[in-house]
Amino acid sequence: MNQFSILNSQFSILINMKKILSLAFALTALCPAMAQEEEVVNAYFTSTEMPDMMLFMPGPPDSTSVAFANDVSRYFWGKEMRKNPERAEQAKRDAVYGLATILTEFEEAFGMKITEEDTPEIYKVLLEGTATCDSICKLPKARYGRTRPFVRFNEHTLAPELEEELNPHKSFPSGHTLLGWSSALLMMEINPDRANEILARGYRYGENRVVVGAHWQSDTDAARMAASVAYARLHTSERFLEQMRKAREEFARLKNTDTGVEQPQAAPEVHMAGQSAYTLSGMPATDATRGIVVEHGVKRVVGVQ
Repeated sequence: MNQFSILNSQFSILINMKKILSLAFALTALCPAMAQEEEVVNAYFTSTEMPDMMLFMPGPPDSTSVAFANDVSRYFWGKEMRKNPERAEQAKRDAVYGLATILTEFEEAFGMKITEEDTPEIYKVLLEGTATCDSICKLPKARYGRTRPFVRFNEHTLAPELEEELNPHKSFPSGHTLLGWSSALLMMEINPDRANEILARGYRYGENRVVVGAHWQSDTDAARMAASVAYARLHTSERFLEQMRKAREEFARLKNTDTGVEQPQAAPEVHMAGQSAYTLSGMPATDATRGIVVEHGVKRVVGVQ
């Protein structure tokens, strides 16, 4: 190679380096804007401050154990449940991980629409609370490295478009189930009157991970236990307790305004003709009744000045 060729080659290298540096600068300029779009979560505890799952509960069952035989049985149960179109669609919706899915899917059970704009205090405690609870599963996922059922059986899940996203994350415990159960516990604390509905939806959310085929039954069982432990840990944070207080106050203020829940109305008296008024226990109201009664489908407060 002559001197001219060497110089020309070096010049080409310099040109390419300049292009690479320009591209790197452009990407660097974009990063702050991209970062601003991401939601900043101020967790109440770090993962190392949370209880260690590997110290207080067993890991995934051995493949020769009865417990694993149950996992396999439940995997095929989940496949049977996919034949129910309504259940299958719900399971696919639940497969999309994130608080946005929780807020949409739990809205009916909770009895109120939760958004960052309209219910900022409730949204904040759910965002930070669930992020904190989620951190309890980071160490065991890395330590146990359990293979997911659809990979073991070399089959597709009910949501194949999400499989590539799942692959880097191991199966034990179920992060989705942990999110669903911790969300249910937090929502129940905010609205205890809907505890049964909220917990039922929270349990179904985790169960749908088996229906989809992304998790073993023991993954979801462990996740519920972990979520309950993490939820208890939250209550040792003064900042969490203060935010939960704000969330409960916000809920109490909003639940009887524009959400469709009727406020009990004061009334000087109730006319008993035709037994049109009843107490909340279902007994006919009388002139001596005091408290809340239902008259023609409307709640009223009677006998209280």
